[in-house]
Amino acid sequence: MDFQVFLQHLANGISLGSLYALIAIGYTMVYGILRLINFAHGEIFMVAAYFAFYSITSFFMPWWVGFIVAIGLTGILGMSVEMIAYKPLRNSPRISVMISAIGASFFIQNLGIVIFGGRPKAFPIPNLFSNIIKIGKVHIALVTFVIPVVTIIFLLGLLYIIYKTKTGMAMRAVSKDYEASRMMGIKVNRIISVTFGLGSVLAAVGGILWGIKYPNLIPFMGLMPGLKCFIAAVVGGIGNIAGAVLGGFILGLSEIMIVAFFPSLTGYRDAFAFIILIVILLVRPAGLLGKKIGEKV
Repeated sequence: MDFQVFLQHLANGISLGSLYALIAIGYTMVYGILRLINFAHGEIFMVAAYFAFYSITSFFMPWWVGFIVAIGLTGILGMSVEMIAYKPLRNSPRISVMISAIGASFFIQNLGIVIFGGRPKAFPIPNLFSNIIKIGKVHIALVTFVIPVVTIIFLLGLLYIIYKTKTGMAMRAVSKDYEASRMMGIKVNRIISVTFGLGSVLAAVGGILWGIKYPNLIPFMGLMPGLKCFIAAVVGGIGNIAGAVLGGFILGLSEIMIVAFFPSLTGYRDAFAFIILIVILLVRPAGLLGKKIGEKV
């Protein structure tokens, strides 16, 4: 493999890793506060892509307006899912909450088939993102460079909210101790809803960027990316935002590079994520940046 081909694969790996990281952050935020996995996160990612699709094709919004509307609606959807599927079970056993999360995932999937139809739809790619950048003999789509930049911008925005705002301070307090947070006057239910909303916004951005990069929409499109982003969060250390980003990049780069160097393994591409998960859990059960159970977070 010559250097220019390697450079093209590297760009694709960074782009895919950025998408995984963006979506994995949503998983790790919810786990950091509620200690539960939002298994409907992949479906929220899917619905965001459809929201953007219909905003542009059916309501004839400019693409940037359609994207903003889709992100806003997805944030509301995420908070609604939390209110309906998780809030009533706040004091129930963990297994009940997990079953509810899985049920919410299947419900949104099948509701998507009923509302959006099972036939694949082509995502409307704005002309700006369809441009090709030439670096020597390498041809790379502009969206490949846009995705990492957008990921960094939203990551910095999220870190600002968490560490520089009162809401972020409340989120960190709730992640430590529910009862102590309530005694301090923090509205725990509101903070949990905000966390779901922020996680869903990140999933929405990821879903829209995914639609631009892989313009084929189906109601089950969130299933495999959702699983891989969950794996990315676990690999990096579930509950750790930096870990989710690291896990996303490890997964994206590994997936692209292994297929690039060993083309005969292309059919096993999805299996690499699970192999990486098994290896990491055998070596570091808490994830690369995670902390052992019993340590203070």
